[in-house]
Amino acid sequence: MAFVVHFGTWDYVVVVLVLMVSSAIGIYYRLSGGKQKTMQEYLLADKNMSIGPVAFSLMASFMSAITLLGVSSENYSFGIQFIVINFSYAMFTPVAAYLYLPVFFKLQATSAYEYLERRFGKFSRTAASLSYSLQMILYMGVVLYAPSLALEALTGINKTTAILSVGLVCTFYSTIGGMKAVLMTDVFQSILMFAAVFSVIISAWIDKGSLAEIWRIASENNRTELFNFDPDPTIRHTWLSLILGGGITFLSLYAVNQTQVQRYLTVKDLKTAQKALWLNWPILTALSLSTSFSGLAIYSRYFNCDPVKSGVISSADQLMPYYVVHSMGHIPGLSGLFVAGIFSASLSTVSAAVNSLAAVTIEDYVKPAYKYYMKRPLSEENASSHTKTIALGYGLLCLAMAFLAQFLGGVLQASLTIFGVIGGPLLGLFSLGMFTPTANEMGSITGLVSGMGIGLWMAFGPKPPPPFLPTRTDGCENFISLNSTSTPAVNESDYFWLYRVSYLYNGVFGLVCTLLVGYLSSIIFAKIFNIKQKYLEPNLFIPPIARRLEKMVPCTIHLTDLSGSIENLKNGTITERRY
Repeated sequence: MAFVVHFGTWDYVVVVLVLMVSSAIGIYYRLSGGKQKTMQEYLLADKNMSIGPVAFSLMASFMSAITLLGVSSENYSFGIQFIVINFSYAMFTPVAAYLYLPVFFKLQATSAYEYLERRFGKFSRTAASLSYSLQMILYMGVVLYAPSLALEALTGINKTTAILSVGLVCTFYSTIGGMKAVLMTDVFQSILMFAAVFSVIISAWIDKGSLAEIWRIASENNRTELFNFDPDPTIRHTWLSLILGGGITFLSLYAVNQTQVQRYLTVKDLKTAQKALWLNWPILTALSLSTSFSGLAIYSRYFNCDPVKSGVISSADQLMPYYVVHSMGHIPGLSGLFVAGIFSASLSTVSAAVNSLAAVTIEDYVKPAYKYYMKRPLSEENASSHTKTIALGYGLLCLAMAFLAQFLGGVLQASLTIFGVIGGPLLGLFSLGMFTPTANEMGSITGLVSGMGIGLWMAFGPKPPPPFLPTRTDGCENFISLNSTSTPAVNESDYFWLYRVSYLYNGVFGLVCTLLVGYLSSIIFAKIFNIKQKYLEPNLFIPPIARRLEKMVPCTIHLTDLSGSIENLKNGTITERRY
């Protein structure tokens, strides 16, 4: 049987109003201030943004429709073990804030990958920026696909129509919105996301009479297991996999990802950026925990009549929108507000990613190529117009990728897999540059290729089905079925061990492989090819190493090299630094 609900008039009114507000913010910043005519305004918001919008935007960049749909579905299907990942966010926030962030602030470059050119060389910069572009294009495909699930469950519009509708709106909004509009819209979208999640929790609270009753139902059906400390890496979610895998994913996003680095650079100084990152943590955790509990709230209604098993909906990622229309659809406009929240959250995420992709493309490819072939730098006016055109192109490309996202599995696991496979090795590449003076370009590229190779091998090999918890259909009206059990038992020994490892370790394996292979290869290549260590700028390293390098400046001066008199030495006009 199928479940199709057509929006009422008020639902459409709410959707249109919310999208109009989102668009109006973009139009306002397009017509005000510098009218997005300069690169600094379009890509860095003139570097005068306040902490609040940046903190909300840091959260909304990667926690939009995927959070609403994926995290609630995760807790419904597998239990609440996933909430442990929030501890990793707290543990790794200071690592990002006090080790990686100072390096990018000293660099003050629009593209984070300019760092790699200064530390290693142009080839490293190109390899990393291409990897980032691939990562974000795949991610935006998932982001566009996620709201199409909500539309299909709520309105009956098929996925193709939904992807095209949302994708075209995203492309338009991304092209006209500068970074100021992106940041301010993210605040508006964040409020809508919290409103959508709490509407689900409050509805279930009223339905069951108390939050304790929601917890009791979840507990009786094995949804509240939280203390799985098993170190076995083949178990999908344990404390070790969530802390370590979640932490590496967090660092790959919040420490070295272009989208977030670009946001940090929209504030006036390093301390303000660090405050914004710290403020992001409670906002991120609040949304994650409330969305997790909403999964239990949804389960409290369907614990004896699972909508997926009974055939009402086709995917667990549709559970939240189905619950909204099933439980609150009689309230005019509420279903529309929920869909608008998913719509607008995706719009802000895609606009941010497209803005960052455009920044990388113009800084890493267009400007260097123009200077090489035209023998002069690209003018500010032409660079600004080219950036908007590039943003449009990325929007259309990501639209095409959305049609492939449906083959990646659950939206939450798909997004984390994408970030793990590419994000882990990229984090390793930046870490090689920032943490050790020994690494060189040949070694670091070898490490990056090795890390991505093992990540792709792990992520896309044949895998056993995930261990869904038991669901039931005995409470469904007009549906005859025995009590459901968990996923049929599989002989996991039939699968290669590496394919059975939890998806959360994709980034960990990629990071470790990149670091080990990159470091050892650097030493080997230096000896084989007699590579001499070039001058090492202290600012290109994390603060502890930078301070150590600064102290290594010797005071020895070879007088035989002086071309002037001893007076030159006395008045300080001759200096020599050797490391």
